[in-house]
Amino acid sequence: MNRLHAPAGRPGPGRARIAGRFRPVPFTVAPLAPVAAVAPELATFAATGHPLADAALSEALRRRADEIEAAFGAIEPVLRELAPQQFEAGFAERASAQLRARLGLDVPAELLASSWSAPLDVRRLYAHCVLATFCRLVERAFDRRLAALSEGEDAEALIRRWGFHAVDITPCADGRLSGVVDYILRVPPAVIVSRTSHAGATFDVEETLRRWEAVELRRWREGRPSPAGARTRYLKIGVYHYSSADPQHEGCAAHGSDARRAAAAVLERLEQFEGAVRSIHSRDSAPAILLVGVDTDTDAIAVHVPDAQGRMSVERRLDAMELYERTRPLSREAAKDAIREAVAAAAHVPPGDVATEGMRWFCGYLLKNNLGQVDAVRAQYGGTYADPGHTERLIVTGDPVDDVQLRNLAFQAQLETVEEGAADLDVGVRILHRLHAPRSLAVPVLVHVRYDPRIPGARERAESRARRLRSAISERYAPLARSGALSLHAVVRAGDGTCLDALEPTEMSA
Repeated sequence: MNRLHAPAGRPGPGRARIAGRFRPVPFTVAPLAPVAAVAPELATFAATGHPLADAALSEALRRRADEIEAAFGAIEPVLRELAPQQFEAGFAERASAQLRARLGLDVPAELLASSWSAPLDVRRLYAHCVLATFCRLVERAFDRRLAALSEGEDAEALIRRWGFHAVDITPCADGRLSGVVDYILRVPPAVIVSRTSHAGATFDVEETLRRWEAVELRRWREGRPSPAGARTRYLKIGVYHYSSADPQHEGCAAHGSDARRAAAAVLERLEQFEGAVRSIHSRDSAPAILLVGVDTDTDAIAVHVPDAQGRMSVERRLDAMELYERTRPLSREAAKDAIREAVAAAAHVPPGDVATEGMRWFCGYLLKNNLGQVDAVRAQYGGTYADPGHTERLIVTGDPVDDVQLRNLAFQAQLETVEEGAADLDVGVRILHRLHAPRSLAVPVLVHVRYDPRIPGARERAESRARRLRSAISERYAPLARSGALSLHAVVRAGDGTCLDALEPTEMSA
């Protein structure tokens, strides 16, 4: 039996099929240090960097990234040290104690069993440790409220004041966008009603329409997230990506590394969604839409600012990197004014245009936030990441996992069925297999399904869906699964809680 989590005692009624709740080793996390107390090189940079950079936020995000990287980085050295000891007496017990002490993981005994005729399956053990570490970090419950304020004001209240009661983001499934909310855009999760990833960011229009309808129904029935009479709109953001370092090879794989094609495809989906709401409901109900590009080498964004009619163009965009250079010599207030003027010019409207004010201020907010990330990448990496390509640790499929965000952490492919998400999965499996195969490592795949515990039977249906997805993925990639090159595990999760319950693996995914 291959379990992601440590046994949690005797299962209750109806839970005999669940492998148990993972019990993470407690972490000790230092409180957020003031800017003056951070490392000297960062303190110096805070005084000489961009006037709109938020050094305290960047330092907190850096510490979080270091903790996540350290958790995954510790796996291989520990396994390399243990592997030569596998034929010694008492190995399983010693290895289990070492894995718990050094990685914080309770590994099932069967994964540590070995003999001269059946050596330790290191590939399977490594994949298990990667997936269990990811689950442990999810249950770690990082504080994601770091960007709750903007210029000292509540960011959620500001976004509503600009005319948006809910933000729905679809980035590409590419792992280099794994930090799009917390790091790249620095938007508080409280305003995000949905973040789903799809290859090429080409989201399902009908699914997005249903999500819009659910949000609007809640406004009419419950007055959440804003009263139905409030003049606010649902904002759908599509995020594509490109590479400034190697545009022909390190752009979006789903669009052949063609940045213009990627932008055009996402813009088409955004316009189809807006048109669907207009035709099925009413013109007055139409959501707002926004197209954003990300340079995965620098994390700089390009915002395709809508014009006075709300129209966007692939060619018309405002580049954060250009703004960074243009505003770096200015004072803080002058830099903010320069961004507002640049956004107005991109929209082809005067800076005081009332009709476009909300969207323009939101675009300026994203650009200002992103200048802080561009500044952080310059301070920490010299301006460009050392790894322009893929280095993802795992694939997450089913429902999205946003609790642990970090560039190149996971390829996320959200789907209800393998058939409708086959293109996304194929891209992810191809990328990670190419990364892992040369080192004889398996591709770890986590099937993650959420359920609402308030709904009768929701857990059972979530388990059924998770098993169905796991089985379908095993069948689609049967040669990889049988050879051990693909390691599949499934978990279900209640509501917005951090606890992940692992389902018993099938024989093929073991």
